[in-house]
Amino acid sequence: MTASPMVQQSTVSRASPAARTDFDGFYAANVDQITAQIRAYVGDLAEAEDLVAEAFCRALARWGSISAYDNPAIWVRRVAWNLATSRLRRAAVLRRFLRRQRPATAEGPGPERIDLEQALAELNVRHRKAVILRYMAGMTTAEIADQEGVAESTVRSWLTRGKAALVERLRIDDFEENR
Repeated sequence: MTASPMVQQSTVSRASPAARTDFDGFYAANVDQITAQIRAYVGDLAEAEDLVAEAFCRALARWGSISAYDNPAIWVRRVAWNLATSRLRRAAVLRRFLRRQRPATAEGPGPERIDLEQALAELNVRHRKAVILRYMAGMTTAEIADQEGVAESTVRSWLTRGKAALVERLRIDDFEENR
């Protein structure tokens, strides 16, 4: 996260021209090397650039004291490294939290269910709908007849034909598997 231009501007304007020139030279001499190191650590160039920019902004705000260090780049590298470590830890915590929030993965349908679905798909549309509404949705023949706008005897006929076709299709599949 970088400091806002307003914060950078006010910090830079308070520094003497010599201090600003000194920091600019320090920045130019070290930014690429530190960014490469942080990129290797976090694995993402854009994220590394953000972290290094934040570290340099913090260095600029404290440039009066940091410039007196034997090697101010060590300070900037350590700050960038600490920022990266914090970000990686937060990301790991978030991943663990999200993993716990996911529902347990349901196992897929068994072979019997797949066979039934395939057999249903091969039925006449009316027969399939009647069988599904009666045996999976639990509707009565009267409710199905009302919903479909047909006589109850028609629904019973669809159910009889649909069940017979299902039995035949499932029996053929069983026969072929047992060969």
